[in-house]
Amino acid sequence: MPASKVPSRLLSLSQRQKFTCLRCQWTTRRRASTYKDETDLSEDVVPDSSLLAPQPGQDIVTSWDPVQRSKSRRKQLPPSRYKFRPPRYYRGPLHPHQPPPPSSPNSRLFIPGPFSLPRLQQTYTSTLAPDLLSLLYTHHPPGTLPGPAGQRLRGWDNTSPYHKNRPLRGPRGRPTLPLMKRPITFRNIPRLEKIVVHHVIRSADHRDSSYLHVAGMILQAVTNVRATVCKARHSIASFSMTKDKTAMAVKAELKGEDMYCFLSKVVDVVMPRIKEYKGVSGGSGDGSGNLAFGLQPSAVGMFPEVEVNYDMYPPKIIPSIDVMVCTTATNDRDARVLLSSMGIPFHGKHVN
Repeated sequence: MPASKVPSRLLSLSQRQKFTCLRCQWTTRRRASTYKDETDLSEDVVPDSSLLAPQPGQDIVTSWDPVQRSKSRRKQLPPSRYKFRPPRYYRGPLHPHQPPPPSSPNSRLFIPGPFSLPRLQQTYTSTLAPDLLSLLYTHHPPGTLPGPAGQRLRGWDNTSPYHKNRPLRGPRGRPTLPLMKRPITFRNIPRLEKIVVHHVIRSADHRDSSYLHVAGMILQAVTNVRATVCKARHSIASFSMTKDKTAMAVKAELKGEDMYCFLSKVVDVVMPRIKEYKGVSGGSGDGSGNLAFGLQPSAVGMFPEVEVNYDMYPPKIIPSIDVMVCTTATNDRDARVLLSSMGIPFHGKHVN
């Protein structure tokens, strides 16, 4: 029977069976065990191996100088490439070589530690912060909003015809508005931000640099931070002050571990030894959560760092210091509650 007369259905069936047999035969073939020569490999496979290449001679090995080869480049590589240390200078955010973050051990600004937390900081984290949240927390039921805020600007009593259409006045005693009080939650519990310790040099002592040197030495010994000198901002001839030349004060700004260590020394060592010490004035705040108090020269001499070397300092030159405690609280009430929990006593009328 000629192929032209075979039905197309039977012809397609026979071709399908033939293709299936060929596919089974191709899949069952094991090339790994029947490999005889390199001619059996595909044309895309390179038969040569790098392990079979001949080794370089001894003269080539001894004459190889990578340093000389790098110096002979026409265009040198960037200096910070292929180095473990970051670049010495910061060349901006668009430069291809960026320094690592300060928290990385490879950074030039990396400072190891802290290896142990101060006791006051541990007490705040474990005990004081939950207690402050319980004392200052204001609960609002779900679905309700806090009430409207009160009027922050002062109005006019309309006792005069000139009061009509006048804008509202600012707060009494200050040129700017105080901070808005936010509801205390676990996200914004009041905490210490920084402490600034400074000493103002008397106007009669500007020409004598010994007062400035002694004040700087004592501040550095007490705070563990190098004191900086504050220069005069204006020139006043009657006070013998020259702008940017006359030293007016020395200050030290404390943060982190130094801040907690200094405050714990003041609370545990200095304040209990002051005779008839009433405490910090209740109205010493600025209305924005920052409180200040001062220590007389007799109290400064009670610091352990000063007392152990008391004879090293000239007599009657030990300075008094002013301490400004900056907190994250937005009002004086929350700041006083925070410092009271850390052991600082307050006396007198509490002004908010």
